[in-house]
Amino acid sequence: MDGTGLPTTTLGRSGLEVTRMGLGLAALGRPAYITLGRDIDLGADRDRSTMQQRCHHMLDAAYSAGVRYVDTARSYGRAEEFLASWLRARQLGPGSLTIGSKWGYRYTGAWNMHAALHETKDLSLAMFRDQLPWTMGLLGRHLALYQVHSATLESGVLDDEAVLHALAELGDGGVAVGLTVSGPRQADVVRHALEVEVEGVNPFSTVQATWNVLESSVGPALQEAHTRGWGVLVKEVLANGRLTGRGDHRSEGALEDVATRRGASVDQVAVAAALSQPWADVVLSGAVTPSQLESNLAALDLLLTQEEGEELASLTEDPPSYWDRRGALPWQ
Repeated sequence: MDGTGLPTTTLGRSGLEVTRMGLGLAALGRPAYITLGRDIDLGADRDRSTMQQRCHHMLDAAYSAGVRYVDTARSYGRAEEFLASWLRARQLGPGSLTIGSKWGYRYTGAWNMHAALHETKDLSLAMFRDQLPWTMGLLGRHLALYQVHSATLESGVLDDEAVLHALAELGDGGVAVGLTVSGPRQADVVRHALEVEVEGVNPFSTVQATWNVLESSVGPALQEAHTRGWGVLVKEVLANGRLTGRGDHRSEGALEDVATRRGASVDQVAVAAALSQPWADVVLSGAVTPSQLESNLAALDLLLTQEEGEELASLTEDPPSYWDRRGALPWQ
């Protein structure tokens, strides 16, 4: 526990102190995102000043609740900028909370909710050298973890010696280095990353992956990473809103059955399922309202039984089908 009452842990060999739950800014730094019910949560007014105020409000709520890990990225619109302005306004110094960001995607939505393309991917050394100074210019010594954003085998980033050396140099400079993964081959990417070496040393100390009761296939690979000393962060535990009251859980009765028996909401059960994984260090909340955050955090007190875990495992989907469905979600 820290002084706020939220449980804490050390994020693997990175040595970073983190709370078991963190706040992700993917849906708070830009006007459009692929979360069900976004129109209800945010309404029509999503200009920059309104979104900045909302982001600050959510950071205030999270900090007051004891959350001490915040996740952002270069491609999350102005999320890094909003976070930096919040840190200045609250006069919080480095170490007040642990911040992780990512490089490899560029935001191209131009603050247009109906943009044809909201982001583009580029995991080259040139992109790393372009994006790191922007992040450092905004966050400076607040930046504790810098991650490859959605590494894949096809991108070749894990075999790019120039990129790996640059990441190793960053790690030697005091910023922990990690990677995030996405898609039906997450497990393959994690296992490949575990074998990467730069002059005999693996530059990575953390991995962030999508895990939820619908898509749990990466679990064994995350256990391997955790056993090897990596910190593990879990994203999209609510499956972009599918595992909430707005999703299709009513056709997947196990989730609602457990929630009803435990007097909990479906999102709390879904978050608790992620928290119960022995390899999960940090579970990220993508909340955009204080009430959503409060509900997500309540999952810390919801300890699922082994039988309930097995019941929820019945919801697992075929990974390609899950990712096809995710890829079809509209930017709202």
